[in-house]
Amino acid sequence: MSFLGSSGDPSDSYSDRCSKWIPCLSDPPKRSALCMQLMLVVLHLVFLGFLFIFDSEFMEKLKTLSWSTICYLLLFVATIVQYLYTSGSSPGYVLDAMREFARAEASLRASETSNKDNLLQAKNDSVVVTFDGNQRGENILGNNRMNWTKMVMDLYPSGTAVRTCTCTFCNVVQPPRTKHCHDCEKCVLQFDHHCVWLGTCVGQGNHCRFWWYIFEEFALCIWTGIWYINYLNDHVKDSWVKDIFVIIMLAILAISLIFLFLLLVFHTYLIMTNQTTYELVRRRRIHYMRSIPERVHPFSKGVCRNLYDFCCARTSNYRMEALPFSQGVDQMSIP
Repeated sequence: MSFLGSSGDPSDSYSDRCSKWIPCLSDPPKRSALCMQLMLVVLHLVFLGFLFIFDSEFMEKLKTLSWSTICYLLLFVATIVQYLYTSGSSPGYVLDAMREFARAEASLRASETSNKDNLLQAKNDSVVVTFDGNQRGENILGNNRMNWTKMVMDLYPSGTAVRTCTCTFCNVVQPPRTKHCHDCEKCVLQFDHHCVWLGTCVGQGNHCRFWWYIFEEFALCIWTGIWYINYLNDHVKDSWVKDIFVIIMLAILAISLIFLFLLLVFHTYLIMTNQTTYELVRRRRIHYMRSIPERVHPFSKGVCRNLYDFCCARTSNYRMEALPFSQGVDQMSIP
């Protein structure tokens, strides 16, 4: 008599129970993203735990409520919260925007006596909704498919073929700056890159949160490195095993600090010029960017306006930008 089920494999039974109670574990991409998030949180706790275990002065400052220690702990908590918040945020999926567009079109037909201008504005500046990613564009829009296609094609220069703007995986007409992510299996508005550390894409909806996470992580690495250097100076005559351990931790912090600094500078440059990593790296592979000179940033509105739009004017995850016409590109080409 077997108690292991028809397969007879206890690992299968255990996996089925885990998938039942924790559905995200049944999806390999979500499972790997969850493991990565857990690993990063544990790594942060290891660096902090060393200070609690070995540094008696750190504990004394904590007991006396030293302002520097309290600020460090607040920054530590804020960084962890920002990381989890960013990893769980939506980058702005095209399918979600299409669902909201279809709802706005239905609302427009149902209330013809209301202010049409306000409804059209609400259609273009939609809010975040939840949507099943397994459905496709033709199932979302229904009779509004031609309206969506017309609205999106108006963002491209005249003469652009619909076929070149249609995603072959999602079967949707992509607005400018959109790319299909094969890890998320969805099209992302203003796609920047798929971040394996976050387990999600970085796009229009969470790029600002991603930048703030990098900034907080950079500041936390600097502060943690200062704590470790102070500990090494104060306990240089103590056990050499601890010194080796501290030097290894400092080396890891130094590598992380260099990486975070370069990443912070790079994304700051992208924000100031209103670009994305995908547009910068794969410029010649994007059909609507091939005819634009290299030094021209077609979506840039000036440094101040770009910073304002990035930090303050993001009221929607689905704000779409039109490509400039030939005259606008010629004006941008002038030094």
